[in-house]
Amino acid sequence: MNTPLVAIVGRPNVGKSTLLNRLAGHRQAIVEDFPGTTRDRIYADISHDDREFTIVDTGGLEMSPGTNMARQVKAQVEVAVDEADVILFMVDTGEGLTAGDEEVAAALRHSGKPLLLVANKAETRGRRDNAVEFYRLGLGEPLTISAYHGRGVIELLERLMPLLPQGAQEQAGEPMMRVAIVGRPNVGKSMLLNAIVGQERALVMDIPGTTRDALDTPWLFEEQPVLLIDTAGLRRRGHISPGVERYSMLRAMRAIGRADVAILVIEALSGITAQDMHIAGFVQDAYKGIVVVVNKWDLVEQPDMASYVAYLRNKFRFIPYAPVVFTSALRGTGVDGVLDAAHNVYQERLNEPPAESLRKVVEEALTSHHPPNRGGRALKVFSTSQVQVNPPTFMFRVNDPRLLHFSYQRYLENRLRDAFGFRGTPVRLLFKGRGRKSSPLGR
Repeated sequence: MNTPLVAIVGRPNVGKSTLLNRLAGHRQAIVEDFPGTTRDRIYADISHDDREFTIVDTGGLEMSPGTNMARQVKAQVEVAVDEADVILFMVDTGEGLTAGDEEVAAALRHSGKPLLLVANKAETRGRRDNAVEFYRLGLGEPLTISAYHGRGVIELLERLMPLLPQGAQEQAGEPMMRVAIVGRPNVGKSMLLNAIVGQERALVMDIPGTTRDALDTPWLFEEQPVLLIDTAGLRRRGHISPGVERYSMLRAMRAIGRADVAILVIEALSGITAQDMHIAGFVQDAYKGIVVVVNKWDLVEQPDMASYVAYLRNKFRFIPYAPVVFTSALRGTGVDGVLDAAHNVYQERLNEPPAESLRKVVEEALTSHHPPNRGGRALKVFSTSQVQVNPPTFMFRVNDPRLLHFSYQRYLENRLRDAFGFRGTPVRLLFKGRGRKSSPLGR
């Protein structure tokens, strides 16, 4: 949580996202061949020479933005610069020095932060020679690189390391709850994130799909580290356009994959859609905890929470364990309960019942309801043990996993829930026969 923060700043389309991807070693930020693709701050954790730091990609900075979107991007960049310990000011050797570069440089000089001038797209000798014109910015020697080809990136890291502040690093192995905020486009995910952290962390506009990258926000909740991940709105596969939106969907699904708990945001007025159920199913398939947040509750004319919860339970029959929170992210009502619920789910995922209690619960379940016969043979359970937390995972040693019917597995899961809770999280049951690999059958 206290790792140094490095912000990449520059005009649109100078290669900031490409540099972040190069440093992170994978496609962390969306990269397309047109300006303005990156609009929010994108974080990635980097390790080099036994030092760790976080690098943040920013939207293209226009000092005199003419559109509402550009003005919000400018505000985002200013926040990133204010948070940063070191600034990488990126310019484009292909375009050369521009008036926009001079405006950005003037603003950055007032920040007082350590700064490296990075001249990108210097693939040829001619472009590298042309980089001398950037001396006019008064920011020292420009470091020529090609982020796309990886040229000069190691030298960039070597020059960056001495500028990083010395300080307390995040303790190795410190547990961190990871929460992904997911849902259809325009249900208020980014506004909910902003309401939780109390600042404009993600862009909020009345345009569906404004957020196109998964955004990581480190946070403290009750003195415990939390990682909040805002994601692009998920659409049905058939409704996904190529290019930027396709990458956004893939990144949102990966964000769910690396989360512990997913906050599924739905819109109160539109009700539960097929896409809401699809997203909830994906969260369940990934064995992640889930909290259903009914947002824009203030717009409901005759609010009846009990009836709405019954409606939710009927629609989301496959996740009856999910807690429900009603919010208005715009007004800030109910927001405090969101992380409370997510934290409770996270604790349930770490639940590890005593081995003796687990044995007794399973024995009582088997005695109360014997496994049904299949082909003249009955399932026999020899032992049960918990082999994992987050998600809670139980191994059943049996005579033959093929004798298990999904309805009996559901029965065993319900008995475990009755005894030990696990509210808000899937429970994974594995069945292993003698001399066979374990087999997860159903949920």
